Amino acid sequence: MSTLRHHNPNLDAADVLVETDIVTHSAARKGLAVLRLGYGFTFLWAFFDKLLALGFGTGAVTDPETGARTGIDFMAEDAAWLNGGSPTEGFLSFGVPANNPFKDIFNAMAGDTWVDWLFMLGLLGIGAALFSGIAIRIAAAAGALLYMLMYAAVIPLENNPIIDDHLAGAIVLVVLALTLAGDTWGLGRRCARTKLVRRYPVLR
Repeated sequence: MSTLRHHNPNLDAADVLVETDIVTHSAARKGLAVLRLGYGFTFLWAFFDKLLALGFGTGAVTDPETGARTGIDFMAEDAAWLNGGSPTEGFLSFGVPANNPFKDIFNAMAGDTWVDWLFMLGLLGIGAALFSGIAIRIAAAAGALLYMLMYAAVIPLENNPIIDDHLAGAIVLVVLALTLAGDTWGLGRRCARTKLVRRYPVLR
């Protein structure tokens, strides 16, 4: 392990921090757990919002003049997935920039049943795994892939030439997997003791 040294001559050797100290420090572990729970909630909320039209992106009633949200059309017809809506059609049809090199591919996928099912199952599975702390590695891989597909759908970016929230999210999920963030305030450590996970560590 490389050492993260402070360039301060007054520090004793015992004050030098190493990487293993940082990722096992109680405050750092709790910070990672909060980050994991926060990202888990974003995936779960996106799932339920698109499933039921909870008014945050799906089923929102807005003022036509100001665009401000004024209410919620719960289970809105042709909006909520359970009421005839497609969770992918809007974004893949209208959210892809005109000069995106993959525009035709994403537009062709918009609203397809198999795309809707994969997207929604992905949101639910990734969110549940992150929230519970179980199968963080698989959730991180799937979540990073989903983020990267969404990143590909919005290039060229508007506010930054390289980084947006999708790419940043993919990086965060990889960090959560590498640091086993599901072990703190989650069921990751308990699952790691099972025979199945000990045999197949990728399930941790």
